[in-house]
Amino acid sequence: MIVFVGLPGSGKSSVGKVIARRLDMPWVDSDHEIERELGCTIREYFEAKGEHAFRDQEEAALDTLTQRVDTVLSTGGGAVLRSVNRQRLRDRGTVIYLRSSPEALFRRLRHDTKRPLLQVADPLKRLRALYAERDPLYRECAHFVIDTHGSSLSMLVNRIMMQLELAPEAAANRPSESSA
Repeated sequence: MIVFVGLPGSGKSSVGKVIARRLDMPWVDSDHEIERELGCTIREYFEAKGEHAFRDQEEAALDTLTQRVDTVLSTGGGAVLRSVNRQRLRDRGTVIYLRSSPEALFRRLRHDTKRPLLQVADPLKRLRALYAERDPLYRECAHFVIDTHGSSLSMLVNRIMMQLELAPEAAANRPSESSA
């Protein structure tokens, strides 16, 4: 299993889909799976039940999803907030952290209305706070950190494919010297 983590808008779904096609593996987006199970959008669930209830749903979904093999999984931005999720992701998959600066994400997401954590008066300030909180957590569970700054989708995909080919021990879920 190959798992993508990173802040909202870092490219986890876009990159995950392409990597899955390249490797002839199924692609799964954990947020889409959660929405399917809940029967509503994550934003609606957040508004009705709150973030803690959503994180409970997310933890259960990730436990199930990470038991699949030969799958590419794109996670929600907050999937790493719980230590049990970080441990499962790292133990059950090859985790790739798509690292993006808050400023770059703000440029990409400034018109987005679907991400509940960004529906605030100052989304850039919120992204900076999310980065400060989550960057160490993403790094904790990542086998590889890929900086997305200035890279096109095809460049990112090629860098990731090269990294996976150069470090087969990480791709086999064994700890590697090149873990970041």
